[in-house]
Amino acid sequence: MNDAYLAATSTELGGIAGWAVGLMETIGGPGAGIAVAAENFFPPLPSEIILPLAGFTASRGGMSLAEALFWTTAGSVVGALVLYWLGMKLGRDRMYAIVDRIPFVDTGDLAKAEDWFTRHGRSAVFFGRMIPVVRSGISIPAGVSRMPLAQFTLYTTLGSLLWNSIFVLAGFFLGENWHYVETYASIFQYVAIGAAVLLVGWFVTKKIRARKSTEQSTGSVTDRPEG
Repeated sequence: MNDAYLAATSTELGGIAGWAVGLMETIGGPGAGIAVAAENFFPPLPSEIILPLAGFTASRGGMSLAEALFWTTAGSVVGALVLYWLGMKLGRDRMYAIVDRIPFVDTGDLAKAEDWFTRHGRSAVFFGRMIPVVRSGISIPAGVSRMPLAQFTLYTTLGSLLWNSIFVLAGFFLGENWHYVETYASIFQYVAIGAAVLLVGWFVTKKIRARKSTEQSTGSVTDRPEG
């Protein structure tokens, strides 16, 4: 891996993003996971930089592509689970009070996530992982409403894996041009959402066909003459 390039990137970005790059440079995949987990608590930390850079690091041999996907998704899930637990234990009002005291974090973003969860239900956890403003806060209303933990974890994992895969793969194939991903982040967001819709559509269609097949088989047995 080109350590000099990563070091230069860390210096160029500076601030929080530079810290994330430096963390990845120092400890590799786990560093990417920690940085992505931190985004859950501090939304100004941009996954649009961390994820493609993790892909670029994988393309240079700093870690495997599988490791990049594993660690970034693990970071997303761990961070989301912490917020879910806080929402469940502290409740809505106390969470708003805490968020209001965190620098650079707007309670309006939490309100948007809460509204998204109210309007779309549990599916908001899956699709919310692909919406920048909603992604960090969606776990809190899920915890407050005591959404089943297994279901929350499954939806969060699937949504995070899809979102992370698109950005990590983009960084992997773009190489040193990984920074273009941030420029066209909105396009990649639409790609992620489109892929999610297709995936859900395929799953629902498969379930419907399986149900119809079962009903037809049951009907055939029922209609069969006795004796």
